[in-house]
Amino acid sequence: MAVLNVALTSVDRYVWRGQATAVIARTVEGDIGILPGHEPYLALLEDGEVRIDRVEGGPIYVAVHGGFFSVDSDEVKVLVEYAELAEEIDLARAERARDRALAAGADDPAEIAALRRAESRIDAAMHHQSLLGRM
Repeated sequence: MAVLNVALTSVDRYVWRGQATAVIARTVEGDIGILPGHEPYLALLEDGEVRIDRVEGGPIYVAVHGGFFSVDSDEVKVLVEYAELAEEIDLARAERARDRALAAGADDPAEIAALRRAESRIDAAMHHQSLLGRM
């Protein structure tokens, strides 16, 4: 079986490394899914969620903020400013951050960025919780 070798790294740590059957991410050009044998690709990431379908253990979800996504010869590198594995996310805290950003309004670029980050964290945490519910 063909696999991808994936490394997801943030500024301060290796977040995840291993083999996967697919990687899905949101780039500034839209969502992209990578399978083994994909052509070389380089993109800027949007704040959002990265899904990694591990060879063993099922999918993992990671909230990412800013960064790059590259593919070459079944090597996928995700280099981000900040990343949080779904199981590390405090969902209640992320929801409070979203509510604060919404209350501040859409005029402030910092609050818009805070809202996107909070929504990424909520999405990743919710996907993770739904996986736990199926086990």
